[in-house]
Order: sequence, then structure tokens, then C-alpha cells
Amino acid sequence: MAQHSLSDRVAIVSMSCTRFGEHFDRSADELAVEAVTEVLKGANLSADDVDAYWLGTYLSGISGMALSRPLRLTGKPVTRVENMCATGSEALRAAVYAVASGAVDVAMAVGVEKLKDTGYSGLVSPRVQDDGTRVNTSAPANFSLLAPAYQKRHGVTAEDFREAMTHVAWKNHANGALNPRAQFRKEISKEAIARSPAVAGVLGVLDCSGVADGAAAALVVRAEDAHLYTDRPLYIKALSLVTGSGSGAADEEYDYTSFPEVVSCAQGAYEQAGITDPRRELALAEVHDCFTPTEIVLMEDLGFAERGTAWQSVLDGRFDRDGDLPVNPDGGLKSFGHPVGASGLRMIYECWLQLRGEAGERQVATADRGLALTQNLGGAPGDCVCFICVVGTRLGRADA
Repeated sequence: MAQHSLSDRVAIVSMSCTRFGEHFDRSADELAVEAVTEVLKGANLSADDVDAYWLGTYLSGISGMALSRPLRLTGKPVTRVENMCATGSEALRAAVYAVASGAVDVAMAVGVEKLKDTGYSGLVSPRVQDDGTRVNTSAPANFSLLAPAYQKRHGVTAEDFREAMTHVAWKNHANGALNPRAQFRKEISKEAIARSPAVAGVLGVLDCSGVADGAAAALVVRAEDAHLYTDRPLYIKALSLVTGSGSGAADEEYDYTSFPEVVSCAQGAYEQAGITDPRRELALAEVHDCFTPTEIVLMEDLGFAERGTAWQSVLDGRFDRDGDLPVNPDGGLKSFGHPVGASGLRMIYECWLQLRGEAGERQVATADRGLALTQNLGGAPGDCVCFICVVGTRLGRADA
């Protein structure tokens, strides 16, 4: 798969993120304006100084006017993008490509979503493409299949895997409790997590990520211009996107113990960034923990653990905030919340804080490694898209 490297050609020079959660008193417009205002302030720019904008939103607006109208932009190209849960990441990807190509000098990616007003406990989805093979099941039902499949393939007991799932939720809530912008800022006991009301299969309420409102934004420029805006930029090391075939449950070969799209996407990202040992080279990873078994499987698909061992690595604390490779130190989707259009940018915002030493109480000790990864997953097991971004504080490839 040919994915040409963008390493060190584009830099992020300012980032912002609103508090995620319930914003019944605020509109999607207001949340977007807050994120854009903060990111412009960080670079000492005005909205007119930005050459082009990309807006990522799943349900909270159509066309670029969903951003140009609240910002009162005149004569600017504004594009709205959507790619399921990777929507915010897709906005960043487009902005980075525009700068890397030389089409614009300064670009902004904005992600926003207003979900709480829908009144639904999950996502309200637009009609999706369907050739008649799609299974009409909920997201929790789809992802609940990961647990028994993993247990069967790797010989893990239901009790041990339940303990690992519980640890993921416990870890991410503990991280979120330290995050002033997280939706859920409360530690939860392992006993409460394990005994939470059932949702689907082995998944309980506390195995599922939160539905939220929120917005986030990033400002990108050419790497050689970065120091005109900040003395501590983050350089884009890799952008990788893989879209699955959509075969889903119709594929007899699929066994629900891996996300093939993630494996392929990670390979492309590591090749671009020159990463050969992600577990030891990365300072942290923000991954798509939509449900607790998802995070466990992702640890193997991303190369952080050998096949069949991630559940034990989770229990050993290797991915805790003080572990070998901190995963979701901001609380992840589980605790920070999941306003679909903003989540991908929120992940990069945590990398921005951590690699710059600005994460406060949840600052990871591994930040001096200087590289961080974010991973978005949209869709369902066997039927999804995956986006991975690697950012770093220093110029040069990891394998140089």
C-alpha cells in the first residue's frame, strides 16, 4: 500500500478543546466558536488569517456553512467532512494535505458535535449504504462479540477477560477524574464496573463510552513556518487511513479477534514515521475505546502486545498512566466522552498537552520519548474505517 510520508512537512501550532459532556444550554455553533476562538488565540491570529477551514461533524450541520455562518467568515473556503467516528481526524487530514501540497499556508481543522439534544442514549445514524448483507444490530451488540471470540481463540477464561475489561474502564475513569474537560470526572470502583447493568452480551453500562457534546480544533502550517507561531510545535509524522470493504458479518473468514483495517493502517503509519517498536518508542497512545474489549483488541492490532497477551498486559498495568506505554491518559472515549465529530481532534489535543508537558496531574513520565499516536475507529468489527496519526516534538524520523 503506497502511503507517501508527510513526516516533518506540516506542524500543528495551536490546539483547543472544549469541555465534553452535556451542554443543553449551548448550541453546536457556540461550541465551535469556543474551540476556534481558543485555537486562534494560541497562535495570536484572527479568523481572517486562516486560508482554509475543514469542519468535521457527523450530525450537527451540513455543508461548510455550518462553520462559516457562526464564525462570520467571508470569502473563505470551508469544507464539511464526515467519516463516522473518524470524522474529526478526517478534518485534520484534509487540512494537513492542503498545507503539505502548497495549496494554502495556514489551515484549520474543527470538529464539533451536539448529541445530547437528540434524546437518544446512543448515536442517531443517517441511512447507511447496504447491499442486503448488513446485520441490523446495535453498536454495543456488535462490539460485544469481541469478548467471547477472543476468549475462545486464545484460551482465556471469561472471568479473566471480564477482569481485563473492568481494568480498562477503571483505568480510563481514573484518568478522566484528573481531566477538567472530561465528561465523567469520577473514579469508579472495579466492583461497580463489573456489576453495572447489562447492555449487550457481556457489556455493561460502564463498558460503554459516553454520548457527549463538544468541539476541538487544530491550526496547521508548514513545518518551516511553525516557529512563527509557537516555540513548541508538534510535527506531523504520519497520517494513515484505511477503509474496509464492508464485508462485515458476511465474511466467513472474519473471527472478531482483530480489526484488519487497524492492522493495515498501523503498518502504514509506522512506515511513514519510521517506527519499528511502537511500545517503546511512543510516549503515549490515544485509542478508540468505544467499548472496553475494543481497547484490549487494539493493543494487539497496534503492536503494543503480542497476540493473545493484551488482556494480561492490561491487568499488569502496562497501559496505565504510569505504565510502560500510557494509553488514553485523558480518559479516552470512556471517560472524556464521544461527540463523534470532535473525538479525533480531542485525542490529538491530549498528545499536544502531554508532549508539551502541559497535562497537569495526569502528565505521563514517558513524554520525553517525543512521539504520540492517535487511533480512530468508525463502524463495527469487520466493517469499519481506521485513521491513525503520529505526532512528534522533534524533526527527523524515529529510525534515523
